[in-house]
Amino acid sequence: MITPALPLSHERREHPASADESITAWALAARGGDPAAVDHFVRALHRDVIRYVAHLCADPQAVDDLAQDTFLRALGSLHRFEGRSSARTWLLSIARRAVADSLRYTAVRPRPADLPDWELAVELAQPRGVPGFDDGVALLELLASLPDERREAFVLTQLLGLPYAEAAELSDCPVGTVRSRVARARATLTALLAEAEQPAPAASPALAAA
Repeated sequence: MITPALPLSHERREHPASADESITAWALAARGGDPAAVDHFVRALHRDVIRYVAHLCADPQAVDDLAQDTFLRALGSLHRFEGRSSARTWLLSIARRAVADSLRYTAVRPRPADLPDWELAVELAQPRGVPGFDDGVALLELLASLPDERREAFVLTQLLGLPYAEAAELSDCPVGTVRSRVARARATLTALLAEAEQPAPAASPALAAA
């Protein structure tokens, strides 16, 4: 059996290096007070932020609020952005802090017992029609089975298309660690995918006659 390839990020095609340069240029222009640049900057990265916080947070109802909080923090901090890293990496680092702050706040509050599964929110951000995935096998369900650090590394590099060096900077770990986490995540996902695509065992004649 040939194991289907895991999907590559749509954002890798949508965000080549030149696109990241444009986004960074918009951020710098927005810092100078250009309202059109602010609009371009937010529109270009809104989907990335939604997908990233959805994979990090545990509350599907908080995803939109966290994305909004991320952009509010970013726009309020633009005067400190100097373009030393890409604007996308800079914004995702703000999103990561927003999620961490939210989790710390949530930890001191009682949570409703009937809180919906966070995967329902993530599903809206997943690519559709991915080769090799049966209709009954959702990528989000496979990702949910990964340890948090491996899932984040996979999301950053394979779904959001960040270079390994930027993912390492964002995750505050060496590049080699990110590569190891991604390799292990891909191995796990490939195995789970192959297992999910195995045909169901046929019923034995004795059971069929019963």
